[in-house]
Amino acid sequence: MKHNIYHGRFKSKDGKFIPADKAEEIKFNSFRKELEEDQIVEVFMESEVDNGTVPQLAKIHACIRELAKETGYTFEDMKLEIKRQAGLCIKKEMSGEVFLVCKSFSRCSKDELALVIEAIVQIGDSLNINFR
Repeated sequence: MKHNIYHGRFKSKDGKFIPADKAEEIKFNSFRKELEEDQIVEVFMESEVDNGTVPQLAKIHACIRELAKETGYTFEDMKLEIKRQAGLCIKKEMSGEVFLVCKSFSRCSKDELALVIEAIVQIGDSLNINFR
């Protein structure tokens, strides 16, 4: 049996789960093609609760821009570091390679975004930047 990992998003439609968009469908079909006959697939599902607020997202992105400017990181590199610090990333292994998979801020709950803001505040404190 092959080791094969898929992490993706589905939507509920007519009592069935279907890939959330065309790119997700392509990724899922590729995963399915790699499965061997009668191979068991373990599934963990969680419904998305994207109730983070626009002001939270605006603060997060403004602070990341400021941190990137102050540290010399790119915006994307700083955003990835913030996600790591806030616990929004997990390591996935596939075909012997390890990948970092991070949750999008836009799919985070208010509580998750509060953790992101706390991570930003802590990093800011270490650099003498007040984000409170």
